Amino acid sequence: MKITDTPPAGVAEERPPAVRKTAPGTAPEKGSEGKVLNVFSHGMLVLWAFMVVMPLLWAVMTSFKTDKEIFTSPWALPTALQFENWSRAWTQAHMSDYFLNTVLVVGGSLAGTMLLGSMAAYVLARFEFPGNRFLYFLFIGGMSFPIILALVPLFYVMNNMGLLNTIHGLILVYIAYSLPFTVFFLTAFFRTLPTSVAEAALIDGASHTRTFFLVMLPMAKPGLISVGIFNFLGQWNQYMLPTVLNTDPERKVLSQGLVQLAVSQGYKGDWSGLFAGLVMAMLPVLAAYILFQRQVVAGLTAGALK
Repeated sequence: MKITDTPPAGVAEERPPAVRKTAPGTAPEKGSEGKVLNVFSHGMLVLWAFMVVMPLLWAVMTSFKTDKEIFTSPWALPTALQFENWSRAWTQAHMSDYFLNTVLVVGGSLAGTMLLGSMAAYVLARFEFPGNRFLYFLFIGGMSFPIILALVPLFYVMNNMGLLNTIHGLILVYIAYSLPFTVFFLTAFFRTLPTSVAEAALIDGASHTRTFFLVMLPMAKPGLISVGIFNFLGQWNQYMLPTVLNTDPERKVLSQGLVQLAVSQGYKGDWSGLFAGLVMAMLPVLAAYILFQRQVVAGLTAGALK
């Protein structure tokens, strides 16, 4: 029997797949487009990082210079580190008092905001009752209300209650100012947590209070850290509220102290001390973000997943 290479009739001949060749002038493959987009995005990120980091590094470098070096060679490194700038700003400019007042105000307001905000958000997210949606949208409406429109009535309310120029009065205002965003953020976060865990705790005999503090609150740790960082940044850098509600020189916060340090110099200009005070005000914020940057990212993304 003779074997031939010709296939039988009715059977198609199998051929290897043809290799596509890109003709000159045609569009590039998708892989090359992705590489170009990747290079462009990384370039923009590097440019943005340079624009953000360089002013911070320049402020830190300037805080160790003399006033003469700041004006004669603003971009050069200091010839010698002037640590007396920091000590002068800390003592003579009363930055230590402003720093302590800021720690007291921000610490108290942050604790109150997180406690009240998490409790309100948990109730709005987990319990159905008449007026639930109304209260939720009421908090959202508080986010869209500019604080500058409430300064005049807020001043008279604080004055009638005897809370002007007091630390605890400023703490209460900070809490009210930060609650809308905190409730909005944590309500969406509590809705993503599994209901079965809370139901199991209630079946075991735990009360709603114990379930919240011992079961649900630890599970919401990423969200709590994220919203806590945002509240800390906003309250630490707050200037408008303490300027209007706190005019006592002994109870001023860091933002007011920096402005007073810049204005009270007149024509003399202690620029080195001013930059040292500026860096003192920035360090806690930078330290908080560096320590909790992973938790901030985790909290921002965890609310989108169930």
